[in-house]
Parts: sequence; C-alpha cells; structure tokens
Amino acid sequence: MGPVVWADELVVVSHRPGDFPGYLFVETRRHVAHLDGLTEAEALGVARAAWVAARALQAELEPESVHSAIAGRGIAHFHQHVFVRHLGTPAKVGWMDVDWPGAPRADVDLLCGRLSAHFVR
Repeated sequence: MGPVVWADELVVVSHRPGDFPGYLFVETRRHVAHLDGLTEAEALGVARAAWVAARALQAELEPESVHSAIAGRGIAHFHQHVFVRHLGTPAKVGWMDVDWPGAPRADVDLLCGRLSAHFVR
C-alpha cells in the first residue's frame, strides 16, 4: 500500500506506490473478497470514495480522463482502482499502464495531501 489519501471507519483510499501520479485504490477495511460481499454501508462508502477520488484526480491533475475498475483475481481483498490517463499518453499504451517513456512523475506524498482536501465533508 502506498500513501493514504483518506480513510474513515469503512474505507481507505491510498495511492499506488511509486512516483507515477494519479493511481488510487479504494479498499474496504474489512477483508472481503468481492463486491457482492460488501455490506450496504461499505458499498455506499466505496461508491462515494471512488466518486470523490475521480473528481479530485480530475481537479488536481487535469488528465485526459479518469477511469475506474473493479478487478482483483490475484488478491482476495476487495479494492477498486481509480486512475487517470494523462494528456499525451500514446494511444498504444494500455489503459491501466502508468510507466511509459515520457510518463509524468511527481512527488506522490505532496499529491496525496492535495487530494485529501477533496474528501472533507
């Protein structure tokens, strides 16, 4: 897990480790393998956190687009990916790839501080 952007009693939002800005994970605190195993409160918490995360990434990084995916065949713990496609990303670069020649780099800790301000209720 990378730097934590925001957390409450049900959900944690963290940034992917490394210096590739704009790749967040929304996870439940409770260990559950899949979306259908979430409680209603967890599902609502995840939905709100992913929505705020997407809006925060758009505001702070001004990317071409913000995407989200729920996948996790390799890890038996629910997590939702929320990530940007930076302006200027070559068309041949896969939609979840972050490392390509010329890819933006940033101090992710500073970015997480800016992103966290968007989660204030």
